[in-house]
Amino acid sequence: MTEPQTPTYAVRQPFPTRWNDNDQYGHVNNTVYYEAMDTAVNTWMIRNAGLDPAGDGPIALVVASNCRYLAPATFPEPLEVGIAVGRLGTTSVTWSLGILRAGEGEPIATGEFVHVFVDATSRRPTPMPEAVRTALVEQLGATG
Repeated sequence: MTEPQTPTYAVRQPFPTRWNDNDQYGHVNNTVYYEAMDTAVNTWMIRNAGLDPAGDGPIALVVASNCRYLAPATFPEPLEVGIAVGRLGTTSVTWSLGILRAGEGEPIATGEFVHVFVDATSRRPTPMPEAVRTALVEQLGATG
């Protein structure tokens, strides 16, 4: 089986590890990687794409996620989350993500999150806000 190629991450969001991130095996627990990815993409959308999760506009809900662990990390390593777009749809975006040691090029974990944009009240899919789509295309090079 061929290894997937590491995407070029247009954005790298700092994710410092915390004392309680290590598990009994002495490395950052697998659930922390999911927290890092979720925090990174939502921080990016709020800061760069105008997403307002407390407003009355559409919100983005995670409908699928995965993570592949390639190497361990331990506290107090400073990590970063690399952010790229794997697929851009009408109501959804698939994020291609990497957990990297600060300043390094090869990820120690890779993952995907699929966000579907929904009406905040009905929770039914709705087209992605134009500001989010524009930011994804202009800042992250998304096509679609």
